[in-house]
Amino acid sequence: MLVVENDTPKGEPLENEKNATIENNNGRVNVTVYDKGVFAMKRSEVNAVIKQFEALLDQYKFRIPPYLSFTPEEWAEKGHEWDEIRDNALGWDITDYGEGDFEHKGLALITLRNGNVKDPKYTKVYAEKIMMSMPGQVSPMHFHWNKMEDIIVRGGGTAVFHLYNADPETEEKLDTPVLVCRDGRRYYVPAGEPIELNEGESLTFYPYTYHEYYIKEDSVPTLVGEVSMCNDDNTDNRFYAPLGRFPKIEEDEPAYRLLCNEYPAAKED
Repeated sequence: MLVVENDTPKGEPLENEKNATIENNNGRVNVTVYDKGVFAMKRSEVNAVIKQFEALLDQYKFRIPPYLSFTPEEWAEKGHEWDEIRDNALGWDITDYGEGDFEHKGLALITLRNGNVKDPKYTKVYAEKIMMSMPGQVSPMHFHWNKMEDIIVRGGGTAVFHLYNADPETEEKLDTPVLVCRDGRRYYVPAGEPIELNEGESLTFYPYTYHEYYIKEDSVPTLVGEVSMCNDDNTDNRFYAPLGRFPKIEEDEPAYRLLCNEYPAAKED
């Protein structure tokens, strides 16, 4: 899903969006209709989250590629040799899903590697992300039409997942047993039953499996990994409740790092 930007003054909710349409790879059309305002995140909040994320990565000795330390000024000087990062949306990604409450509903992530289902120039068939989730913070209910993925607790606290099968025609949640694929073990649980994952544990999600997770309130900031088929956050997220994927940013201070949808065009020779 996507947020359609308009000319609403910064720091205020955006007007409700009507007839914002996109198509996924199967030709299915999704319509984002917001029942309430879509709020901007402040750049200062985005900067603070990235710095906290960097500290957590350092704490768990999870090393990241050098380009993730480029400043906006350095990106302005980068030529076409860096196009794979631009074209495949690699890099920093901070979202509050347009809800204006990052503390309780949000996600900080880095796409480390990715192919591109729309550009045959890029032949990778896989993707990898590393994410930071905070205690009490929800990554909301959604499924993917095309992508299969593993979600792994890399370090930190306990993640609690809720899973549902989606009706392939109506895309509603079904009250039917859900197949759980957990580190080589396959079993069924009732729809929506909590599944707790600790460090090192993972779940596999097939297309049309609704999933959401949160980190337990009494837990600690947690690194969560994702290994998947090619990732397309513009057209392959079906949120159960209409949500935005990429936030509008209120520029209250200079950017510390650019987000994956903010890179300038390549500098020409």
